[in-house]
Amino acid sequence: MLSLAQTLAFLATAAVLTATPGPDNLMVLSMGMSRGRRAGMAFGLGCALGCLSHTLLAVVGVSALVAASPLAFTLLKLSGGLYLVWMGVQAWRHAGRVRVGDASGGAAPLRRLFAKGLVANAINPKVVLFFLAFLPQFVVAGQGPVPMQLGLLGLLFTAQAALLFGLLGWFSGRVGAWLNRRPAVGPWLDRLAGTVFIGLGLRIMVSR
Repeated sequence: MLSLAQTLAFLATAAVLTATPGPDNLMVLSMGMSRGRRAGMAFGLGCALGCLSHTLLAVVGVSALVAASPLAFTLLKLSGGLYLVWMGVQAWRHAGRVRVGDASGGAAPLRRLFAKGLVANAINPKVVLFFLAFLPQFVVAGQGPVPMQLGLLGLLFTAQAALLFGLLGWFSGRVGAWLNRRPAVGPWLDRLAGTVFIGLGLRIMVSR
């Protein structure tokens, strides 16, 4: 089971990272702006549920390491910390370079847009690496079996992503226009995410 403090810390961090402009949420915004709220919500929910496949890979991969060697699990967490620090540095270096665009194409069935969002997220290797690096940072020794903690954390991440992406799809027109009218906001959101990444990475590297 997850403790209340563990859950709240994870959800707060996950929400900041999910809300920061990136490929998935900018595609949701663009889809909603060009094809309407329902299209944006369908695509966003597909992106969110794509996280379930990454959760499964994280549970299987990390659980195998734990069973094989506690040292291997420690090395995974350290390498994950370094990866998160690198992502944070990249977010600072490229702050503000990604903007909401126009999704081309005509109307499409909502189930097709949902499937596109699902596949776009599920086959993204960067998201696989992110989950392998991110989820173990919130595993607490002695709190319960590692696979169960990873699975619950992955479900929590998927749930908050579905909520935020659904809201982005619903308010896509206003949010997208607001971001494009205020180009100075994007870089600071990127820097906020970068700071979170770096903080998480350093936290695991200095902790015992």
